[in-house]
Amino acid sequence: MKQGVQGSAGMRAARVPAQQRPAGAEAPVRSRDAVVPGTVRGEHTSGEHLHDEPPHDEPPHGERPVPGPRAAVRRSSVRGQILDALRTALVTGELRPGEVYSAPALGERFGVSATPVREAMQQLTLEGTVEVVPNRGFRVVRRGARELAELAEVRALIEVPVILRLARTVPAERWAALRPLAEETVRAAACGCPATYGEADRAFHRALLALAGNEQLVRIAEDLHRRSQWPPVRAGRPGRAGLVADAAEHLALLDALSAGDCDVVRGLVAGHFAGAG
Repeated sequence: MKQGVQGSAGMRAARVPAQQRPAGAEAPVRSRDAVVPGTVRGEHTSGEHLHDEPPHDEPPHGERPVPGPRAAVRRSSVRGQILDALRTALVTGELRPGEVYSAPALGERFGVSATPVREAMQQLTLEGTVEVVPNRGFRVVRRGARELAELAEVRALIEVPVILRLARTVPAERWAALRPLAEETVRAAACGCPATYGEADRAFHRALLALAGNEQLVRIAEDLHRRSQWPPVRAGRPGRAGLVADAAEHLALLDALSAGDCDVVRGLVAGHFAGAG
């Protein structure tokens, strides 16, 4: 993602080399009075200034502008939306491993300035998904089979003991309450979209672990889970078939948890992590 912040006043659509744009992306055609297609909600509409620019309206003479929370909230919202969009682009393969992308080029793609893109990319850097390339932007890292296997092992070390403890202590009706989330993963898997499935998958696992009542556990486990979902490869489980198999394991796991069958739970969870689901 490119660096360099461009303001909306006088911002010109830069000619971005095709190899620096996400696959299939085109620079948006801007008009003065229209919302740019693909624009992040609440950003760069007619009459609005970009969050990193001063407003065009001046306060009355002699009065000092009163700072308020709106700008900070809006900035956070835009950054969060861009982060979600970038994560989706990574999972779907729109942003390719080994390629370098710049914040201004991606800002053009999303219809925002470079600043929220750069902030989102810094978060992805912390997650190990991209790396900074000085004076160029951000390179999508290549994550190999060994790293994915290590992530799966760490997830298993953290989550398996917790889930087994829950299997012995949580009543059956609590597990039944998670069934709609498990069924949602089945529907998401059927559509074959890794990004859609990834969201449903994380929601199920997050709700399951939340029964332990440990917020730090849930936060750490979800970070590991997100990392393990990218790139969207599953050993021996290509494409939609892999997603469908993972989703089916959610339902089987709930059945075993409801029955309190710890041996079956242990085998299902271990196999689930081995499949990076």
